[in-house]
Amino acid sequence: MSKKNVIMVVNPVSGGVNKASLIDQVSHYAKYLNLNLYCFETTGTDDLQKLRTYYQEFLPERVIIAGGDGTIKLVTEALEQYDVVFGILAVGSANGLATDLGLTKSQEENIAIAFDENVVEVDYITINGKMCIHLSDLGLNADLIKNYEKSAVRGKLGYALQIFKTLLHAGKSFQVSITNNEQLIETKAQMIVIANSQKYGTGVVINPIGIMSDGKFELIVLRSINFSVFLKIIMGKIPISSGHVTVISTDKATIAINKPTSFQIDGEYCGKETQLNIAISTKKLKIAVLKTQTPVT
Repeated sequence: MSKKNVIMVVNPVSGGVNKASLIDQVSHYAKYLNLNLYCFETTGTDDLQKLRTYYQEFLPERVIIAGGDGTIKLVTEALEQYDVVFGILAVGSANGLATDLGLTKSQEENIAIAFDENVVEVDYITINGKMCIHLSDLGLNADLIKNYEKSAVRGKLGYALQIFKTLLHAGKSFQVSITNNEQLIETKAQMIVIANSQKYGTGVVINPIGIMSDGKFELIVLRSINFSVFLKIIMGKIPISSGHVTVISTDKATIAINKPTSFQIDGEYCGKETQLNIAISTKKLKIAVLKTQTPVT
């Protein structure tokens, strides 16, 4: 019987750590399982098409992703049309999806999980035709990500510095009209989260009712955010029960904004938008998880 193929997709710059040791460990584990391992490193230039071509060359039964939320989004979007199991090695600056899936074990444990046969099927969202696996948002947090991407200071210190800068230059709230299965909601907001899951990479629970396999997503509308509330969002202590927060659960929605507003998908800044067309996908993603973990129910 011929060996089966596995592709490992590595983002060499994610998380600011060298991936050579990780690649060696994964290679040894694949050899132990009698699998052929082929490594694809992203470059930031035409990675989507290059990865599709690479997939067609080796036709793997599994794709191991070494990176953060942005890398996971890139790989799953590139291979959306294929029936493949994804294994996740969380080595990015933002690892929100891995946190929600319980994939924050030791490196050795996560490698074993990434090759395991225990697989869950999770939803993803499409927003203006783009894939969102985890969390997207409009407003202040998207501004924070934009400022962080431009900053030369990385890590927690970089985020801390950008929190102050973002709040210092924060604009007024924006007016939105949310159409949700024939229901119209008009309100002001400073931030709207589009959540397929529960937590940001920092561990903050922004969507406590989120279930990644229920065919729905949530809109978390934060009408007013001062420094204290924004700091709680970043630190994981947001008061969801507050009168300033509204949660809408649905399978499709349209958000119309009265002015161009910063927008991000899965930790990557996407520019400014005035309208978002959002829907849960009819397809599912297959992801390897720990057997005792039940992250999507």
